[in-house]
Amino acid sequence: MQFSRFVALGDSQTEGMCDPDPRYEFRGWADRLAEQLAQHNPDLQYANLAVRGKNTRQAREEQLPAALAMAPDLITAPLGMNDVIGRSDMDQVHGDLDDVYSQLAGTGATVVISTFPDVVRTIPLGRRLESKLLALNEMMRDFADRYGFVLVDLYSAPVLTDLRAWAPDRLHASPLGHARFADGAAYALGLPGASADWGKPLPPQPDRSRLLRHTADTRWAVQFLTPWMIRKMRGRSLGDGRPPKRPELTPVRESGQADPGQARTGSGSSSPA
Repeated sequence: MQFSRFVALGDSQTEGMCDPDPRYEFRGWADRLAEQLAQHNPDLQYANLAVRGKNTRQAREEQLPAALAMAPDLITAPLGMNDVIGRSDMDQVHGDLDDVYSQLAGTGATVVISTFPDVVRTIPLGRRLESKLLALNEMMRDFADRYGFVLVDLYSAPVLTDLRAWAPDRLHASPLGHARFADGAAYALGLPGASADWGKPLPPQPDRSRLLRHTADTRWAVQFLTPWMIRKMRGRSLGDGRPPKRPELTPVRESGQADPGQARTGSGSSSPA
């Protein structure tokens, strides 16, 4: 497939948090996918409207109108994870998603959505989110079937149950995790050279002792979970007042821009959105 106008909607994962980039602060899976697409069409124009912390209602109100105005022929819109970790009513989330996805389907563009990784396997207390996560993933499968969207099944990818695919906050992918997500989207789109092995597990590591795992979980709670809970109680988000990093369609790689493959690959340590 060859696309000419690619627009990404979403939250911190699509913004690219914890995948450092010298130009836009963060790179992320959608930028990485755009770079793969541009190998097949160097004239590809790309906009990324995703902002950390945004829930489905905010994406519908703040990002959807701008995306539709750009008349894209490729749209990525995996939405809803902030609703899962927040206090959103899942019936309301379903209604908002249906509104967003029905409008995207009406554009005639190719639309990519995803299931979401099994956070029960990667974050302490993740089991408390399991029912909402499974409900959201079932919605994503249903919407993909109903509207003919391309679905990337992140939930079934073994690599995304490995902490090496995640940043220290365990809610945002590491550079490796973002790369695997981009590869999964490329494969789902049928891009030449894309591999079906994008979700394969990493080589095993020595199993840590229970004490070391408990110590790491405690450190995570102090460093990341507590600040996130305080922000939520205050009704704040890291995305408040933050504009999208690429609000308009521009060439994926502009003249003089460094090869993104040369960007830093540290995992970062940002707090959850």
